[in-house]
Amino acid sequence: MEKFTDLKRAQVRVTGDFWETWKQNARAHGLMSVYDRFRDTGRFGALDFTWKEGMPNKPHIFWDSDIAKWIEAAAYLLQEQRDPEIEALVDECVDKIEAHQRPDGYFNIWFDTAEPENRFTRYTDHELYDLGHLIEAAVAYRDATGKEKFLNLMLKYASLVDKVFRQEHYAGFDTPGHPELELALFRLYRATDDEKWLNLMRYFVDTRGTSPRDKTYKVFDRPTYSQTHLPVRQQRTAEGHSVRACYLYSGMADLAWQDEDESLKEACRALFHNIAHRRMYVTGGIGSSHVGEAFTFDYDLMNRTAYAETCAALSLALFARRMSRIEPRGEYADIAEKALYNGMLAGVSLDTQSFFYENPLEVHPDVIHFNDYYAQARDHMPITRRVRVFDCSCCPPNVLRLLGSIGDFAFTQSDKALYVHHYMTCQAETAFGPVHMETKYPYDGRILLTLPAGAYDVGLRIPGWCREWKLEKNGEILSPENRDGYVRLAGSWAEGDQLRLTLEMPVRLVQAHPAVHEDCGRVAVTRGPLVYCMEECDNGKYLKDVRIRRNGTPSFAENPQLGVTEICLPASRREWPEEDALYAEYSDARRDCTAVFIPYYAWANREEGEMLVWTDIDR
Repeated sequence: MEKFTDLKRAQVRVTGDFWETWKQNARAHGLMSVYDRFRDTGRFGALDFTWKEGMPNKPHIFWDSDIAKWIEAAAYLLQEQRDPEIEALVDECVDKIEAHQRPDGYFNIWFDTAEPENRFTRYTDHELYDLGHLIEAAVAYRDATGKEKFLNLMLKYASLVDKVFRQEHYAGFDTPGHPELELALFRLYRATDDEKWLNLMRYFVDTRGTSPRDKTYKVFDRPTYSQTHLPVRQQRTAEGHSVRACYLYSGMADLAWQDEDESLKEACRALFHNIAHRRMYVTGGIGSSHVGEAFTFDYDLMNRTAYAETCAALSLALFARRMSRIEPRGEYADIAEKALYNGMLAGVSLDTQSFFYENPLEVHPDVIHFNDYYAQARDHMPITRRVRVFDCSCCPPNVLRLLGSIGDFAFTQSDKALYVHHYMTCQAETAFGPVHMETKYPYDGRILLTLPAGAYDVGLRIPGWCREWKLEKNGEILSPENRDGYVRLAGSWAEGDQLRLTLEMPVRLVQAHPAVHEDCGRVAVTRGPLVYCMEECDNGKYLKDVRIRRNGTPSFAENPQLGVTEICLPASRREWPEEDALYAEYSDARRDCTAVFIPYYAWANREEGEMLVWTDIDR
């Protein structure tokens, strides 16, 4: 079987248009904005290990991970453009980690300052999750700068974990309570070629769901919350905390790929299918319930109370990317781009300085603000404006590290083929030579690929949303077969040969399965990979009263304030007989209007108001 691998991060450089704009904003604004908020809230100060009970800015069990993800994001941006000031901030953090690391390698802000006697005793307290993010940051920083200190510190810590958990089994639990170390160990193995890290990863994956000592929070009291209800190879439905779940599934997919483990591959396929076809919002958001930030049951996808954590969409994209490495099936990249362009990007402001933790598909500010009157008995509601920091601020640095590494999603390669999974303007150093891709995607479906000379195959994804497409080689139209969402072109290429793929991007109206009760009779407006929504500032109040015309001809307009393309659709509203009338006799009378839709990711960047994804339609 043909085996595909990723390109190394340094081999793909995003050079323009959509994703480069996001990266530039992250570099110019987001990175230091998050740093400043983390400094103000005591996260970076906690590395001094001076906190005592009664002092402000009490450390938290996952502050290590917040710091680590910020360092990882910084490393990706440094890899493309060195910045002495940012580098100095990272080096300061690394020096403090070195100063406070125990002789045996252990390092954790919370346990070392508050409960040193309780290290490795509580399954729920994120120690191994923190280590995972520290390892990923250390590898990224070494790759970006060549500096080895941080990585050497984490190798020492990882060796302690290998001893405590795999060799001598004297910890109070057996596997990471919050998966993430699994991914990091695989990355550490690939960075060092040391089989020890792969063996430790295998141990954690194989042990999960078999240990009676891995007990989660009493408030949830079910092993499904932490994906410990079954051994991983027997799991078939996505359960529990959605970020934990997709981090675990990502680690499973890494190991399945590495070991050519068919049972793990089959479990990953089943879990992916369950998410994509039963438990995912049209935006690529997952985890519908705020209770446990969790998956619930098939088709339970409420809009106004959708939790859909930003990190969850990101984690789904990571899982999907790994599935594309196992086998090039278009559905994997289709879901990854749905999560990236919609579920994740909605979680960050256009200037990359403010963030949503939750991403609802319908917002009524009056309901949310009234809910705040009852602080002790209120319902759970999302916020309507992004903020710069949360008490639980996993999302801000997570988004930044994803933006910094977005090129990871573009390609995989085997010894005889190069596959293009995601379309973005970039330059890539592939096994076959340099490849250049140009596109205005996601607003334009034209992609131009310039190839190096050689004998190899090229695979291009035809997205599931695309019904009509055209492919040309040096101006000559080709007619390859679309198999599993890809066309694969075999042949010998001359230096500078060009492939031009044109994906038709009509406005599409998407409906949901009848079991998704809230969406029955409604449609979501989409174009290309983007999901669109209405906002009150464009359409006035009472968005649910708007009906778009079934066969209306769309028009397009550029929104200079947001820097996005709007879709304008013919629509209608009811003629209400009396403004003061609460009820009135039914009438068919409606007045024409134009419904303005913006990309879902761009909502809440202007004045507060209603927002709606699922829209009524004239019948």
